[in-house]
Amino acid sequence: MRRLREFKIALESAAAAWRLAARAAQPGRLPTIGFLGPNTRSAGSEWIVSLVQRLRELGWIDGRNVAMEYRWGEGREERFAEFAAEFVGLKVDVIVTSGTPAVTASKQATSVIPIVFATAGDPVGNNLVASLARPGGNVTGLATLAADLAGKRLELLREIVPGLRRLAIMGNIGNPFTVEELHAVRTAAGTLGLEVVTLEIRHSQDIVSAFEALKVRSEALYVCTDALASTNRIPINILAVGARLPTIHGSRDYVEAGGLISLGPNFPDLFRRAAGYVDKILRGAKPADLAVEQPTKFDLVINLITAKALGIEVPPTLLARADEVIE
Repeated sequence: MRRLREFKIALESAAAAWRLAARAAQPGRLPTIGFLGPNTRSAGSEWIVSLVQRLRELGWIDGRNVAMEYRWGEGREERFAEFAAEFVGLKVDVIVTSGTPAVTASKQATSVIPIVFATAGDPVGNNLVASLARPGGNVTGLATLAADLAGKRLELLREIVPGLRRLAIMGNIGNPFTVEELHAVRTAAGTLGLEVVTLEIRHSQDIVSAFEALKVRSEALYVCTDALASTNRIPINILAVGARLPTIHGSRDYVEAGGLISLGPNFPDLFRRAAGYVDKILRGAKPADLAVEQPTKFDLVINLITAKALGIEVPPTLLARADEVIE
């Protein structure tokens, strides 16, 4: 059985290589990159800039020797499968995407077209790759492993909210990695002796009702990072300020949109590195042989405008550690 599976993978990889070579030989036919953005164009604009800039540095210029096709899921997971299938129909040469649900949808749509994920949580545990060192199949990229930062984020919240006792956590329970992160946050909160209320969402329309369901007065809000939350980061932060809740996030763009503080991987850097995978694949490398890497840059960002609106004084020691302060 194992030999049959290995033979199938080898056959599919050979077919993919043949397809790339054949299409490259077609006169006027440019290699095509399909970009599936899980959130919105505005939310993902900085990611695109980083990806395209790095591709240009590597010699790939949109419209000259490569073509880019963009699709935006806007946090709606049903659109991920739709757009992945569309890319298969367009016969793109590589799919670039981000986030476990979008990667999963792409992998379900094709076992032949190479898929590069700029971010994905626990790709081994979520069956995206066989292992980090030897991904196997047609998928590779960068693992964020963001749940590992849950405890550190809560420690930051306790610095900003001395005596923190009651914590609200918001997360999209339709995202397998968010479910893992929710568990990690609850575990870390229990270790710190915090009372926890979980705000479960699946769709944009769940967000307002989630805030309304806060029966017990919480003192801070932990927002799990994913496409749904990213797409709705502005309304989430508006509602949080209205509820007098300091927020902590996993990505800088949430703080730019009015969140209080974020600690997480530098996402533009991850998309720059994803361009390196695309470059290697377009030049003939197989995703199965390209090891999954992890973040090397992490950012601590604080929004003093939001802190002032909440009547919070951020400790100078915390400000001194921040990579960026918005004021």
